[in-house]
Order: sequence, then structure tokens, then C-alpha cells
Amino acid sequence: MTTTTPRTPGPASGAAPAWRRVLAQTGFETRAVLRNGEQLLVTIVLPVMVLLGLTRTSVVEIDTGGWDRIDFVTPGVLALACVSTAFTSQAIATAFDRRNGVLRLLATTPLGRGGLLAGKLLGVLAVEVVQVVVVGAVALALGWQPAAGGILAAVGVGLLGTACFTALALLLAGTLRAEGVLALANLVLVLLVVGGGLLVPPGQLPGPLEHVATFLPSGALGEAMRGALLGTGVPALALVVLAAWTALLAWAAARFFRWQ
Repeated sequence: MTTTTPRTPGPASGAAPAWRRVLAQTGFETRAVLRNGEQLLVTIVLPVMVLLGLTRTSVVEIDTGGWDRIDFVTPGVLALACVSTAFTSQAIATAFDRRNGVLRLLATTPLGRGGLLAGKLLGVLAVEVVQVVVVGAVALALGWQPAAGGILAAVGVGLLGTACFTALALLLAGTLRAEGVLALANLVLVLLVVGGGLLVPPGQLPGPLEHVATFLPSGALGEAMRGALLGTGVPALALVVLAAWTALLAWAAARFFRWQ
């Protein structure tokens, strides 16, 4: 009678490495946005329509300070694209995942809570890359000439803005009912577009909105993006405001987020 020595399980029988699990979740998050018609409307179609509307019509009066209208408007549209994905899209998707128990189940898999959050953040960045390519291509076709020296600064501002608004998205998605998040996220996006300093600089907003927008993360993101891509330099106040909001919202999301 022969005895068989039990084989020690090899690496293939265990869980995939952490980076592969996160990468797989990133791909899933990215495809979920780009394949969803409603999400695609908010993340891609809306910024392009706003860009065309502000540059090809005079419905909204904007003092460009002597800059070509396309050069002045495009940085704000890129800021809007960042907010639409990092905040609106992510808040709604995460809220419904939480309601349906998806977050709780994924948190118990080898992916873990940290891997799930990393996948969501990287998914947001992947969608933003698509947004920048599409919006940038349309803007270039319309004559946009960004300041080459400010592109790297704009990338840094975009990353900080993404962190800020993703933290806000997780805070709402992790504390409110999904239906409430759906309504609130869309309402907040509209308010930020109209009076949050994203498209129209805070200094051009009427009355107290000028001062309010200056210290909102949307106003800070819009001003920083305009300063970078117009070549005038990123305002220090905008960076301080955006960094402060990022730290505050990240702490609040970590403290109050509920997985179920």
C-alpha cells in the first residue's frame, strides 16, 4: 500500500495578490460608469454640452479678462468634469451599493474594505482620464491653447480635487439613504455649477455668493484650475481651501461612513 504525501497548496490556490484584486475592482468600477447611460450623461455628455454652450453662445455672460473665451471656459469645464465623476457619480453608485448590501459583502472578501475603497478611487481617476481626453479634444478643436507650463500643476490640482469630492461622496453615501443621496447629489451638482465658482469665477458672482464660493471646494478647484491652465499661477488661497476641505471631508467620511 502506497501513501501519498499531501501536496502543499501553491500560490495559484490562494487569493490573488492585493494589487491584482484592486486592479480588478478598478476595472469593474470604471466599466460600471462608462456602460451606464445615466452615468455617461453626467460624466461625459454634460461637460461637453456645457463647453459648447459657453463657448458657442452668449447665454451666460462671463468676463474673460481679455482671454479667449475657450481658454477661459475650458479649465472650469474640466473642474466640472472632476466634480461630476468624483462626487455625483460616485455618491450615487456607492449609496445604492450600500443599500443593496454589495459593500458589506465585498468588504468580507479578500479584497477587503481598503481594497474596495482603493478600487473606487482608482476607478474615479480612470473615468476622469477619459473625460480629460474627450473634453480636451473638443476644446482643442475649438481653438483651446492651454499654458503648457501649467499642465503639471493642473494635474496636481485635479488629483486634490478628486480626493476632496470623493471624500464628500463617500460621506453622503455612507450616512444617508440611497434615494436621498440620488436627489441631493444631483441638486448639489446643479448648485455648484450655478453658484459654486466652478464655471464662473467667485469674483463674478453676485452679492454674498462671491465670498461663499471663494471658500467652497468647488470655487477653490475652479480658481486653481483656471490659474494653472491660463498660466497665471495657482492661487495660494485656493490650494489652502481645497486642502482644508479634503482633510475635513476625509476625516468625516472615515468617522461616519457605515457599510450597511
